[in-house]
Amino acid sequence: MTAYRVINPATEEFLEEVELADLETTDRVIAKARAAFETWRTVAPGDRARLLRRFADVVDAHIDELAALEVANAGHTISNATWEAGNVRDVIEYYAGVPERLFGRQIPVDGGMNVTFAEPLGVVGVIVPWNFPMPIAGWGFAPALAAGNTVVLKPAEITPLTAIRIGELALEAGLPEGVLNVIPGRGSVVGERFVTHPDVRKIVFTGSTEVGKRIMSGCAAQVKNVTLELGGKNANIVFDDADLAEAVAAAPGSVFDNSGQDCCSRSRLLVQRGIYSDFMAALEESVAGFTCGDPSRSDTDMGPLVTAAHREKVAGYVDAAEVAFTGTCPDGPGFWFPPTVLTPGDLDRPDFNEEIFGPVVSVVPFDTEEEALAIANNTEYGLSGSIWTNSLDRAMRVSRGVEAGNLSVNSHSSVRYWTPFGGFKQSGLGRELGPDAVSAFTETKNVFFATRGA
Repeated sequence: MTAYRVINPATEEFLEEVELADLETTDRVIAKARAAFETWRTVAPGDRARLLRRFADVVDAHIDELAALEVANAGHTISNATWEAGNVRDVIEYYAGVPERLFGRQIPVDGGMNVTFAEPLGVVGVIVPWNFPMPIAGWGFAPALAAGNTVVLKPAEITPLTAIRIGELALEAGLPEGVLNVIPGRGSVVGERFVTHPDVRKIVFTGSTEVGKRIMSGCAAQVKNVTLELGGKNANIVFDDADLAEAVAAAPGSVFDNSGQDCCSRSRLLVQRGIYSDFMAALEESVAGFTCGDPSRSDTDMGPLVTAAHREKVAGYVDAAEVAFTGTCPDGPGFWFPPTVLTPGDLDRPDFNEEIFGPVVSVVPFDTEEEALAIANNTEYGLSGSIWTNSLDRAMRVSRGVEAGNLSVNSHSSVRYWTPFGGFKQSGLGRELGPDAVSAFTETKNVFFATRGA
């Protein structure tokens, strides 16, 4: 095995060394999960539900610990990290209701009775990105476990600490060995083995569209089930009948939250021309008040970027762009980057079309509703977006017209664990969360019983 030195992105201090699994270790863990599946799938629904509720309770008891780990490992603000740990608890609790409600159907047929069963798939490989290590892990493993599958979870190399701890908490809660396995490692080793190993029957991947395409191609060779949540280049459309003060106040958080390291980031800000000048003047003041600093402080809005290499990538977009104004960020150690507002005159510019994954927003004016839709939809992505208007008719028209899987009107909310989440076009395949997510972790078995006798 090799090891990875985990660094605090706010201080550049060494945190700990984490061993990265090799191919042999990966195969051993998959075999362990496959063996555990044979018993986990037969656990009585009520007992499986009770174990998951106990797991949620144990996570709840460790919210502060998990949040502190995420602040140190990923540079998330303490308020965000606390919410993220709570989201893991909530998602486990939500899917604890699934085992006793995995309903099949009785279908009328001639000559007998027909019933269907929702059968678990087997071993599920969950590949988690570095931008939201805790919640995205829970979105994958909670419904999978509830449906009777076992899980092998690979956190990102640079942010493995909370996943490792959650795996330990699962055992403390009483989940049997092998049911939830956390295996840090490189994508080229562990992630690739998830794809090629015949005992891994489904892959859940969140990450770049480029890597998602390779995973999809590999899964196709084995006709392996896959859920992909990929990139986004999302529009925040502000019409001239919107509440200007409300839209301006909300705009920085829509793109700078988590330092812009969010596939739902509204990094394209479209403002109707009649209010453009007033909006930009107010936005500069709002951005100036968006606090970038020590992520352990409760009054901090934004922490650092995750690595020095990622900071350089983000800076590359800004260096060649038209900067309108920026906010501030600390000097000294840490991978800091200020909230930045660009005004590209050319809509073909990279900053307006590529996923920057940093605290950078490009603002452009538009004249008509039709033009706003054309600009918003002129992208290979289709994950999220926002619409600001006080007209219900317009909100309905535009929300149906925007080609994206998750939209909010007069809000920037994208994720609620009780509603489906996923993208159009090259933003992914399938849906996570919500009442129907568990169906992605089961196969429908159809059984016909012939009627004999009189």
